[in-house]
Amino acid sequence: MKSAYERAMERFGGDEPVKVLSDEQKAALAQVDEKYKAKIAEKELFLGDLIKKAQEEHHYAEIAKLEEQKRREVAKLERDRDAEKDKIREA
Repeated sequence: MKSAYERAMERFGGDEPVKVLSDEQKAALAQVDEKYKAKIAEKELFLGDLIKKAQEEHHYAEIAKLEEQKRREVAKLERDRDAEKDKIREA
């Protein structure tokens, strides 16, 4: 009978060896996180200010567009971040 750990390892590809990251890779991953954290914060702040201004002026259609734009742009930055981190892990 298999333990829960053994079943989980099988489900998540436990037969594959665990790849150990070098110190350089860890540092590069941290830099990527910081870079994209700043970019995401910048987008959220900029678009958040535009949304706030539109709310004050009662431009409700504009609010919806800006919120959707904010969601799309943050999601794109997160995808870009993850792709960049995957490249570092594969190196």
